[in-house]
Amino acid sequence: MLFVALCYDKRDHVDLRLSTRAAHLAFLETHAAQVKLGGPFLEGEKPVGSMLILECPDEASARALLSQDPYAEAGLFERVELRAWKRVVGATL
Repeated sequence: MLFVALCYDKRDHVDLRLSTRAAHLAFLETHAAQVKLGGPFLEGEKPVGSMLILECPDEASARALLSQDPYAEAGLFERVELRAWKRVVGATL
């Protein structure tokens, strides 16, 4: 099952994002089978959040995976929205 995770950074936490970025990217690489697509939201050139498309058996598994992300563990996110998603058009994930 596919899920879209919309992760919104706490205001003025760019330094925390940058200091945990390497660990975050390593986490995504380790979980590449579940993390199908992702990247930051930008305001100008400044990252202010993340969007991930996850493939997990169910919502509980997707939430558990997100909770292990170094960004989440560091307390970067103000809020996270997780929505079940169905790909209709575009590249196959």
